[in-house]
Amino acid sequence: MSADTSPPAADDADAVVSDYDQMLADLDVAIEEARRKIEDGRVRDAENEKVRIKWIRALAYTVNIRRQVANDRDLEELAEEIEALKADTDAEGGR
Repeated sequence: MSADTSPPAADDADAVVSDYDQMLADLDVAIEEARRKIEDGRVRDAENEKVRIKWIRALAYTVNIRRQVANDRDLEELAEEIEALKADTDAEGGR
């Protein structure tokens, strides 16, 4: 089996960036919900405090995942820019 190492087509690249943007938007919603649960929740007993701690852990995890997705998106965009620059350099060298 061989892996396709060719750069993605423009439409494919736009779809990948769009997928990343959608993932980030979904994660932003989850982060806001976790923040709301943490900040607005009433803590009257130890059980509620346990739930709040779980929400804090979920928030920390989600923020970390969001950071990873944003980094992946940025790396994908940089790879596309590098491929475009290589193509321009090859085209100029071929004159």
